[in-house]
Amino acid sequence: MKKRLMAAVLSTAMAATMLLTGSISVQAADAAAANDPAVELIFTSVSVSGDSHTEAMYEFADKVEELSGGSVTCKCYDNGSLFSSENEFDALLNGDADLAYISFPTIATQIPSYSMFASGYLFSSYEHMTSVLNGDIGLNKIRPQIEETLNIKPLSSFYLGSRVINTREKEINSYDDMNGLLLRMPNSEAWLFLGEALGANPTPLSFSELYTALQTGAVDAQDNPLPSIESAKFYEVTKYIAITNHVVDSIMPCINGDTWNSMTEAQQEAVTEAMEYARDVNDTARLDREAELIKFFEEQGLTVTYPDINEFKEKVQAKYMENEDMIKDWNMDLYNEIQAMADTTTAEE
Repeated sequence: MKKRLMAAVLSTAMAATMLLTGSISVQAADAAAANDPAVELIFTSVSVSGDSHTEAMYEFADKVEELSGGSVTCKCYDNGSLFSSENEFDALLNGDADLAYISFPTIATQIPSYSMFASGYLFSSYEHMTSVLNGDIGLNKIRPQIEETLNIKPLSSFYLGSRVINTREKEINSYDDMNGLLLRMPNSEAWLFLGEALGANPTPLSFSELYTALQTGAVDAQDNPLPSIESAKFYEVTKYIAITNHVVDSIMPCINGDTWNSMTEAQQEAVTEAMEYARDVNDTARLDREAELIKFFEEQGLTVTYPDINEFKEKVQAKYMENEDMIKDWNMDLYNEIQAMADTTTAEE
């Protein structure tokens, strides 16, 4: 819980620092952009009403209009009301949408080396993830390749959640406790391999079938962030949650490159600052919600355990390194640099 509080404070502090140290102040951006040609942005998302990512996109819309002196406005379409999850990436690429949240697995369909960002324990904590993706490595080594290859510009990296192990009957206190566990995973090679790396027997199954599978014992366990366990009511048919945080996930709000280039420098500054404001809104809400849910699940009668994450990390990463096919496209220099950052953020916690 202490780490979650520190994470929330860090998120707020980082956003505040970027706002305060921008190349121009909020007032200057307002004055500079107020007389610029009008720009109307279209922001599409499949996130649902009430989700922190949905709230953040509307906060962005309000803030960018304020910071640009009204020259930049933004229309928001949530719940997949404009483009579905299958279509929003193409819509962003071809300019039918100006802004969308894009995941690293989606980017990896075009830049194969970025598949490593969905691997187990690439990030050890929220602090590690946001320090990398919103720090020097993200700004100078990750985002530029996306921009140059796909003509979309990542504006930030928002916290999506940390995946945990949720079991029917077996309490997980160590990596060895995963042995023999029938663990539901999404039906893709990367996800199924993650299940193997976690020491379990991965079982492909659609999310829509998962509640019944847990209820009947067709699977022993599932992995998802805490908010998903609540919204899908998996806590009704399970007894244990192990805080493994084996994937600390993020999602990037990206803007179409042509749209970005059509704006003035002052308008670009307003967009950048507004998105950092939205990141703070999202990340703080997400971290607070995860902390609240641990208490909620315990009140529902579930036992929450905290296995040694260092043990999990060491053994999971070893499984990846042993699988040459899985890592053949990875940028290992970048991977190792990110791992070195984990040591730094751990020391600072």
